[in-house]
Amino acid sequence: MNFKKNYFNTQEARISKIVRKDGKEYTLREDKLRFFFPDEWMAFYDKLKPKQKITFEFLINTGARINEVRGIRVADIDFERNSIIIRNTKSRNKDGTRKIRVISISNKFKKYLKTLIKKYELSLKDNFPILSTPAANIGMTKALEKANIKDKENFSVHSVRKTTEVWLLALNIDSLKVAKHIGHTIAVAQKYYVSPDTFSWEDKKTMRQIIGDLYERWK
Repeated sequence: MNFKKNYFNTQEARISKIVRKDGKEYTLREDKLRFFFPDEWMAFYDKLKPKQKITFEFLINTGARINEVRGIRVADIDFERNSIIIRNTKSRNKDGTRKIRVISISNKFKKYLKTLIKKYELSLKDNFPILSTPAANIGMTKALEKANIKDKENFSVHSVRKTTEVWLLALNIDSLKVAKHIGHTIAVAQKYYVSPDTFSWEDKKTMRQIIGDLYERWK
């Protein structure tokens, strides 16, 4: 069975539409099972505009939801411990404050963050220049088209979060640790588990190049 070409064709997806100010409509499918293979990611990323790349760098390197990424402030980054505070957008504590989790980041992404802070002259209280969800989805659709990824209608911004999760699992990170990093239950992680042999040695090599030493943070 050709997993890459056939597996996702059987999955159901929710369909939503985005209407821009100029009246143009974009149809999106929110298929939580669709993720990027490394070569797909490289081709897609290459077609993004420079400012769009910032949002997708955050998404692939953290596995966080885009609303969570928008909430990251410079002060939330611990450069000594290679970690970021993520505020959960879906659940709150009893006192009404958002639940948080602390996730690891790679040395590669840490250097990238320092470059952004310097370039945009960000202070500790500032957020990073992250796209709105509609803008990210539209930019994603256009980049997928330019990259000639055939089933582009099965992708949404959520696919990047799923990609980070699947890659970490493929690189033999314990599913419990991955679930904690992503911010959902172990049952959800196991539901979408993909066998490591889905990916070739070359795939895994490219994964490591993209997310740096993130996968080593728990070993």
